[in-house]
Formats: sequence, C-alpha cells, structure tokens
Amino acid sequence: MKKAMATTLVALAGTFGTAAYAQSSVTLYGTLDTGLDYISNQKTASGGKSNWMLASGNLSTNRWGLRGNEDLGGGLSAVFDLENGFNLDNGKFSNGGDEFGRQAWVGLASRQGGTVTLGRQYDFLVDFVAPLSATGSGFGGNLADHPFDNDNLNNDLRLNNALKFRSATYDGLTFGGAYAFSNAAGGFSNNSAYSLGAQWAGGPFNLAVAYLQVNRAGGVDQPANTGGAVSSSDGDATFTAARQRILGAAGRYTYGAATVGVVFTRTILNEPDQIMQGGSYSTLGGDLLTFNNYELNARYALTPALTLGGSYTFTDGYFSDDGRSIAPKWNQFMLQADYALSRRTDLYLQGVYQHVSGADGIAVLGNASIYSLTASSNNRQAVVAVGVRHRF
Repeated sequence: MKKAMATTLVALAGTFGTAAYAQSSVTLYGTLDTGLDYISNQKTASGGKSNWMLASGNLSTNRWGLRGNEDLGGGLSAVFDLENGFNLDNGKFSNGGDEFGRQAWVGLASRQGGTVTLGRQYDFLVDFVAPLSATGSGFGGNLADHPFDNDNLNNDLRLNNALKFRSATYDGLTFGGAYAFSNAAGGFSNNSAYSLGAQWAGGPFNLAVAYLQVNRAGGVDQPANTGGAVSSSDGDATFTAARQRILGAAGRYTYGAATVGVVFTRTILNEPDQIMQGGSYSTLGGDLLTFNNYELNARYALTPALTLGGSYTFTDGYFSDDGRSIAPKWNQFMLQADYALSRRTDLYLQGVYQHVSGADGIAVLGNASIYSLTASSNNRQAVVAVGVRHRF
C-alpha cells in the first residue's frame, strides 16, 4: 500500500513538474553584426585622415539576452528581459561596461490590459517612432542615425529606475507611459524622466507619436546624480543639460514590396553642457540648443532575398550662448543593399554621406560626425560599410 502510494505521488509530482515547465519559457537570443568600413575623413592630431577599419555593429548593435515568460493563469504572465551589449571585434562590454546595459527589467503582462515593467528600459520614441524610421530598429540601423542621435531614435539613451506601462492593442491602437525616478533623496527631479507614446496600425498605414523629457539629463546638478534616470557615467546620455525634451511623429505606407516613411522629430536642450561625439563627451556650454529632424525613407524588395533602401535627413539646428546665435544645418544621405542568405543571416552594403553648414567655427557642431565614429576634421564625412549580420 505504502509503495503504491509513493509511486502515485512520484507520478503526480512528475506530471505537475512537466505542466509547470510547459507553462514557462526562457529564450536565449542575440544579434552579431560586423563589417569592413571605409571612412573618408577622421580627425587626428595631424589633421584629417581616411581610414579602413573593422567596425562592430554597423546596422545592429551586438547583443545577447535572456527573455522569460511564466504563465500565471487567467491571461496573466510574469515577464523579464536581461540584455547585454558588446563589441564583437574585441569582446568588450558596451554601455560603459554595464553587464546588462541594453535592458534589464521584470514585470507582469496581461493579454487584456497590457504590461507593467520595472527596471532599465527604452522610452516610447524607441518603441513606437524608431521602427518607422531608417535608423535604430529601422532598416538603416546605427549608421543612419540623426546627428548625435539627438532624438534618441537610435536608442543610445535608456531609462534607469523606470516604471513603464504599455497597453494591449485595441483595434490597431497601442499606447503607454513611463516614469524614471532620480532615486536621489531630496532631489526628486535631479535626473528624472518621463515618456508617453502611441501607435496605430491599420491596413497599409502605420502611424506613431511619442514624447520624452529628461530633467537635468546626465546629472548636471551639484552634487551630480549620475545614478538617476539617464546616466553620463556609462555614456548613455547623448547630452548633459538642464532639461532635454524630444517630440517625435512618424508614418509609413506599404504598397506591395515597397514601403515609404516620413519622420519628424524636435529636440530642445536647455542649458546644454556636453555633447557625445565619437564615443566621448565634448564641452559645449550655452543657453539653448535645438534640432528639427526631417527624414524621408523608402525600401523596396527586388526579390524575396534582395532589398534596396535609402533615406534623406535634413536637420535644422539652433544654438545660442551669451547673446550670439548660430543655425547649423546637416544634410545626410543613406543608401543600402541587403541580401538575405537565410531567415537569420544577411549581407549588407551601405553608404552614408553627411554635410554640415552654418556652425560658425564651433567644431563639435561643425565637424561632420556619423554615428559613434570619430568625427571628421571638416564639415564632410562619408562611410561605406560591407558586412554580415546573424540573428539567433
């Protein structure tokens, strides 16, 4: 009798264990991207020089991550994502050496209501607007980013200490909001942030709008709060300023094998202090810095494997300091050919050209600067990249 009961209990335990396992999942995923780049001009101690280099992450930043989901019943799930960024060419961590510098969050997801998550996360410019552009999660990737990634469509900026809600999709509409805490005693707004956004998809149309505000971005107050919403200590803050505000809107139309997209973003920085260029901060100073970005992008699938794409971005800037003002302008062109060897692996050839005018001798604004590559010694820079990308 005892033996039979023990056998039954073991069998039941195995059944429940199998059922619990079937209701949970953890997925290992990642992207590997590297290529050979030619850069027409990069600033050196002895002037501008051309360069041939192996470059990690021309289109997609290299990463690996763990994504998990546990079914709690009644349409509710526990979810998490831990994502590390790294340089494929030398194996080093990106994001200032943070172990999970790209994403690190946990939360609850409801099929009917939406998802609430807590941790290091993306804002809604990245979630909703960027997929409709050429840069960031768009087809042109990192090399197609707008000057200094001033509008964060290339997702260089993450929100630490963030509480985020993203709704379920209702008749094509998804919306959400996030607040990132400063985590500073007595300094609630010293490096805090919030973001709002919405997207709608119906038929051939996709539309999106989003807003991000960072108060004292990067921790410019004294004492500086670099552990707040947006950190300058790991290089994620593309600017340090008293206040950073970004508004973005985008639309895309799909017709057969072709897609056409338009993007507008406006970035306003009050009391800008530093600007990230070429992988390091340069002192800027000033009262006000603004960017208006106008992007037109298009892509066409010649065959199921071969796709051609391109974009043009005009950026209209304004900078004022001590009674003087300038109006720098950036013109940037991108062309791309992408060939899929399989569902996970593709080869790409991409070229980007940037021209700057009207910077009136302010080098950090006037020297052409594509993505995080070393800036040019003058107002022009061109990059041609050929590479391979694999997703798993």
